[in-house]
Amino acid sequence: MIAVGLTGGIGSGKSTVADLFAARGVPLVDTDVIAHRVTAPHGMAMPQIAAQFGPEFVAADGSMDRARMRALVFGDEAARKRLEAITHPLIRAETEREAREANGPYVILVVPLLVESGAWKTRVNRVLTVDCSVETQIARVMSRNGFTREQVLAIIARQATREARLAAADDVIVNDDVALDALAQDVEILHQRYLALARS
Repeated sequence: MIAVGLTGGIGSGKSTVADLFAARGVPLVDTDVIAHRVTAPHGMAMPQIAAQFGPEFVAADGSMDRARMRALVFGDEAARKRLEAITHPLIRAETEREAREANGPYVILVVPLLVESGAWKTRVNRVLTVDCSVETQIARVMSRNGFTREQVLAIIARQATREARLAAADDVIVNDDVALDALAQDVEILHQRYLALARS
């Protein structure tokens, strides 16, 4: 089955685009959803996280204490790498399992850090980047998450540049101040292209 890697920076509108593909009967495998699942109560990553980082990083319900972990790894590169060494192999294995079990003409893998991880490029047939200006990203994330401008800029600085994501893309959807109808039309054009690829 053909796999399309869907990516984009924070606030680019990846989820909206993914939902538009799902509405056309395309199965989605979302690495963010899987990442939450492996760090949820009784999640596969939790025993290792507790062992590596200590019980203070486990919330009362048995899930990873996200706020505490975010604060740690944001300023500590070594801690971030330790966390990724636990979670990334689990996320990759679960993603591959879900993609194998997906039932549809093709599958969309929603991978926010597709460009950063490097190896993802070899696991998908095409890369679809959702693109918008940095100012649009900032405005959306400030509105959606209640973050300050500085917090959003710090997150953007840790992600691949807009230029790097565009360079990696086979297809691009521009989502700068675009009406949902227009976005849906762009998705429909790509959907037809991917169906043709899947048939061939």
